[in-house]
Amino acid sequence: MELCCVVQKYAWGKVGQSSLVAQLSQGNSAAPVVEVDPYAELWMGTHPSGPSLIKTSNEPLLNHLLNNVDSLGDAEKKSFGTDLPFLFKALSVAKALSIQAHPNKKHAEELFATRPDLYKDPNHKPEMVTAWLGPFEALCGFRPIADIKFFIQEIDELAAVVGKAACEALVKAESDSGEMQALRECFSALMNSSEESIASALQQFEKRIPSLSAEKKESLQCELFTRIAADFPGDVGCWSVYFMNYVVLQEGESMFLGPNVPHAYIFGDCLECMACSDNVVRAGLTPKFKDIDTLCSMLDYQPGPVDRFRMQWTAVDAFCQECFPPVPDFAMARLRLPASATVDQAYRLPSRSNASVLLILQGQAGSAETAGDLNFGQVLFLKAGQQLTLKVKGGQDLIVYQAFANV
Repeated sequence: MELCCVVQKYAWGKVGQSSLVAQLSQGNSAAPVVEVDPYAELWMGTHPSGPSLIKTSNEPLLNHLLNNVDSLGDAEKKSFGTDLPFLFKALSVAKALSIQAHPNKKHAEELFATRPDLYKDPNHKPEMVTAWLGPFEALCGFRPIADIKFFIQEIDELAAVVGKAACEALVKAESDSGEMQALRECFSALMNSSEESIASALQQFEKRIPSLSAEKKESLQCELFTRIAADFPGDVGCWSVYFMNYVVLQEGESMFLGPNVPHAYIFGDCLECMACSDNVVRAGLTPKFKDIDTLCSMLDYQPGPVDRFRMQWTAVDAFCQECFPPVPDFAMARLRLPASATVDQAYRLPSRSNASVLLILQGQAGSAETAGDLNFGQVLFLKAGQQLTLKVKGGQDLIVYQAFANV
């Protein structure tokens, strides 16, 4: 079944046709692209904040699942009931998203029970992001302690905001547990500093940057800092550049973010798959509510290089790869059929024991199981065990991404 999917026009999205999300939306919606509007996210799934509809009937996908429980696999019904446990998205990021983390399942239930006005569902939100069409920039997890010590010692303005006692404790810390505790105190002190002191320190550092040598600017990642500060003047989140790993994912590279891992996407296009939730705890780079106390208390303060978050894809055959994150809610597969290699042959997607959602990310294909050709931007729902055979049409490689439950 072909799906019509919801576009979210958050302020950080790329504008008009420059947005991958806007381009994809034309494949599954009749709504014209408004060139001055931001197109941030395309949601593919059943989440109530952006439910997908079956194109032929306008019936919400969740309603269909409730009335056709055989569409779901036995394992996913046993684990998650009569709903898709994942939410599949495409994102087009023009400027940084908020400094944020997602609660674990137990914490999400507590937040939903006590503050349902801010936290809209009781589910956790582990997520996997995959870069598309060029580099995708993000901040992710706390840097190695040596890096954070270096920045605090080199940037007086940052040290002044964090405070002398917290900075000294971090510099002197030796054991792993001591470093994590000192890091927690430093980051919490930063996030709880007054808006006036934050804005003043940022302004002072920005004024000093032009006088620095080219080598010093590079070592202090001034280009990244000034880009973010230009979009969020006076925001405490600008200093997060010096606490969190800066990562650039190239096309097709992925990383997994578990509960309580601090992160912020900065720029680029990506695909994202996550547990079916919209729970976000924010504390910077956003005009939205900042729940600083909750964020600082829940974060994973384990420092280290960014490679610990990277995910590897495993080849199924010459055309298909799979990736299985360490959660039961979702897994991903991707297919690349070269136009030149598949002119005279059809490819049958591996059969899945659970329901799945497919996105045509590039190219055109014919299929014996669909009424017409499949084109860029179309989104399909496949029930458990359903087969799909594809044959490339046109001169482009066919690229398809598929999300399904990891049970």
